[in-house]
Amino acid sequence: MMEHEHFNYRQHGFVGHLARPDGGSDMAVIVVMGGEQSLLPGIKFAERFADYGITGLAVSLFGAEGLPDAPNQIPLDMFVPAVRLLREEMHIGHISIYGQSMGSIFAVLAAQYIGGMENLILVSPTHVPFEGTLRDRKTMTGHSVVTWQGKDIPFVRADFSGGKAGKYQRHPMARHKVTGMWAAYYDAYQSEAAVLAVRLEAEKTGARVLMIAGQEDEAWPSELSVIEMERHLKDSGYEKEVKTVFFPHGSHLGGLMPNQTREKMLYRMIPLIGFMYKTFGKYRSENMKYIAESEKEIIDWIRA
Repeated sequence: MMEHEHFNYRQHGFVGHLARPDGGSDMAVIVVMGGEQSLLPGIKFAERFADYGITGLAVSLFGAEGLPDAPNQIPLDMFVPAVRLLREEMHIGHISIYGQSMGSIFAVLAAQYIGGMENLILVSPTHVPFEGTLRDRKTMTGHSVVTWQGKDIPFVRADFSGGKAGKYQRHPMARHKVTGMWAAYYDAYQSEAAVLAVRLEAEKTGARVLMIAGQEDEAWPSELSVIEMERHLKDSGYEKEVKTVFFPHGSHLGGLMPNQTREKMLYRMIPLIGFMYKTFGKYRSENMKYIAESEKEIIDWIRA
C-alpha cells in the first residue's frame, strides 16, 4: 500500500506527484522525467520507488498550469519548494534525485544549485543544457531550456537545419542508425570551448553519482555524455563514489520503469514505443533485461 499527494504551482510553487510507502520512509527520491503529459507519467516512477520503501516525488517540467507549455526556460527554482517539502515538512533525512533523459539536466543543476542530495542518478543523460523549443519541438527559441532566478542557464546550440530531428540516418561516428537530433547534438559537442563553457558540473553536487547509458542510444549520444562527466569528476579529484553502467545494445529508453504487474497496459505499450526508438525495437529482449538490471543498480545505489 502507498499514499498519494499532488501539488500544483499556485499553492506549492511546483507541480508534482508524491507516492509514499505506507508507514512512511526516511528516504526519498525526486524523479525528473519531462512534461506533465508524458507517455510514461512521472507518478508511475514515483510509485515504483515507493514499492521499494522509498518515497518518490515526481516533479513535472512543463505542460501544466503555472509551468511553461514546452521545454523552454523551465525554472529550476521550483525544485527549492520541492526539496523543502521533503526535508522540512516531511522530515526526510536522505534525499536523492533521479534524472532521465532531459531530466538529467535538472537533476544535476538541482543537486548543484540547491544541494543536499545524497545520490545523483542519471539515465540516458546529456552533459550540457541545451536550447529550448516551442511546443512543436522543432522551433528553437534562442533561450535555454532551464533558468535560475530568472536568468538563462548557459546552453549549447545544435543545428537542426540539415534535416528532421526524428528522422533516422547513418552517422560516421555511430555504429547504429541515429536520429537527426543525435547527429545535431554530436556535432555541437565537437566545439570543445563551447561545451566547456556550459557543461553540467556534477563535481559540484557533493552527491554519490550513478550514471547509466545505452551504447546504442538513438536520441542523443548519452554514452559520450557519461564518459565526459566521469572524466571531469575524476580530473577534479571528486571524493564521493562514482559508478557508470553501459549497456551494449541499450536504447535511449532505459532505466527504472513502472511496476510491471500493476501497470500492465503501460507495458503492453512498450513495443509501440519501440517504433520511435529503433534500437529498443531491434533489441527488445535485451533492453527489457537492461531495464531490470538498471532498476537493481538504482535501488541498490540508493540503499547503500
